[in-house]
Formats: sequence, structure tokens, C-alpha cells
Amino acid sequence: MKAMVYHDYGSPDVLELQEIEEPVVNDDQVLVRVHAASVNWLDWHFLTGTPFLVRLMARLRKPKHEVLGIDVAGRVEAVGANVKQFQPGDEVFGSSSHGCFAEYVCVSEAEVVTKPANMSFEEVAAVPGAATPALQGLRDHGQIQPGQKVLINGASGGVGTFAVQIAKSFGARVTGVCSTRNMDMVRSIGTDQVIDYTQEDFTQEGQCYDLIFDVAAKLAFSDCRRVLNPQGIYVTTEFSPVLALVGLWTSMTGDKKMVPFLAKPPSKRDQSFVRELLEGGKVTPVIDRRYTLSEVPEALRYLGQGHARGKVVITV
Repeated sequence: MKAMVYHDYGSPDVLELQEIEEPVVNDDQVLVRVHAASVNWLDWHFLTGTPFLVRLMARLRKPKHEVLGIDVAGRVEAVGANVKQFQPGDEVFGSSSHGCFAEYVCVSEAEVVTKPANMSFEEVAAVPGAATPALQGLRDHGQIQPGQKVLINGASGGVGTFAVQIAKSFGARVTGVCSTRNMDMVRSIGTDQVIDYTQEDFTQEGQCYDLIFDVAAKLAFSDCRRVLNPQGIYVTTEFSPVLALVGLWTSMTGDKKMVPFLAKPPSKRDQSFVRELLEGGKVTPVIDRRYTLSEVPEALRYLGQGHARGKVVITV
């Protein structure tokens, strides 16, 4: 099968389209014929080996896995002996720890769910690696509630576009922060208010929020706490052991909390929750650009520039 392979950490130039062996399904896995995938910042980090924590998670000198890609959408080709939920021909989407930038990938039965009939493979491929952090940040760490005033910083990116729509599905009043060129798009996905960060600093405006979700990880808690309501929560995707300790301290000593978090792999519960939102039309993936499998280096290079609006999808 064809796959986008790399053997050393580096820029997208280290990636090469090669013929490799098709994976063999084990008892608890399904073999998926990949129709679409998408690129995520996790792919970028595992490609470049940065920050250094990534190499501790993978392998210090060389990548542990030769094929990147954590989001997949496609058809089941074969199932393991213990698989009960799926059979060949089923259309599915979900996540894997690696291997989706290829024509075939083996994933655990628990890592995929049935594709909504009203959506394309490209649309659902855009979902898992971005919608899951958005859901976990808002629901699990931000403890979002109906009627709350929620601000999403970085509302135009992959995670941000899902965070806006998921927050609205919970009944929140949502403010999105983005650059000038993205304001119309962020309005179109349901925000109640849009702030252009090149023109305004919301931390100086006096409007207060119950929950601030810093998807872009560019804010300081010291600035945000003054615009948090009592019992307000600041959630950031920036994570380090030091920040985790600071977050623990804020939860013990004040009425405004900081919560840094690392997204967990999507659980079946998470994926089923998001699937219901997709089927109900409450969440629609925003796709910026589409690339082919041979163009994965270009797709990752574009993502690395930091200007993608919504998701970047790979059609296989």
C-alpha cells in the first residue's frame, strides 16, 4: 500500500510517499480502507520532534512510528475475531495514535464509530483530533453550563471552530476572538459576538465571562482573571508541569481557576457525543483546504504556518 513515511524528525521535507506492507488486523481491531484523513498539530509535533516532551513520549532519536496521521474516515475492510460492532463495508470515522496517512490503517474497535449518513468522508475526517480537545476543554475542564458567557480565544482554527459550535450546543452565549480576516467565518458558525484581537484587547474591555477557553494558548491567566466572573474558569491548551502546579494552586486558593490540560485520546463516549451533534446539525466541520496523500508535506507545511482556518483535510 502507499503511505507517507518518515524515519527522522525534521521539516515536512523528510516525508516520502512509499510502498509499504499493508497492516495486519489483530483480534480487537478493524482494518480501514482510508478515504480521508486530516492534519493536526499533534502530527506537526511528532514530525518535528518538538517540543522535547514529544520525544520522551515517542522515541528520543528517531520516530517510533513511520507513518503519521491520527484522524481517519473510511470503510471497514476486515475485522478481528473479537470485534462485535463492525463488519466489512461499514463506513466509520475516528482516531488512531498513528498511521492514517496511508491507504489502510488498523485501529481498535473502540477508536471508531459509524459515519453519519448525511456527511462525507472528508467532513468526518476533520472531526476527531479537533472536536475532542474542544469537547474536553469545555465540558470536562471548563464545566460549561447553559446560559454562561463563554469566550473562545483562537476561534478560527481547527479546535476553535469546533469549540464555538460545541459551546453553543450547550446553550452558552459565545464570544469568539480571531484576526480581522477570519471574523466573517467565525460569525457564520454561530458566535454571538466576535472580537478582532488586532483591534481590541478583551482583557481591557471590562466585559466579564464565566469561562475563557484559550485554544490559541497565547493568553496569561493574570490578564484573564480580571475579566472572569466569580467562580470563573480559564482553560488553556498550553500545558507543562509548572502550569499544572499553578492551576492546582489557583483551585485551592481563589475563586477563579486556571486549568491547563492535555487532550486525552477520544473515548467512545466522546466520539458518540460528537457524532450526535454532527447528525443533529449542531456542529459542522469547517474545512479550509484539501490535499491528496502525495501532498501531505504541503498540507503540514501550511498547517505549520499557523494560519489555517478550520481544518486541513487529506483525500486518499
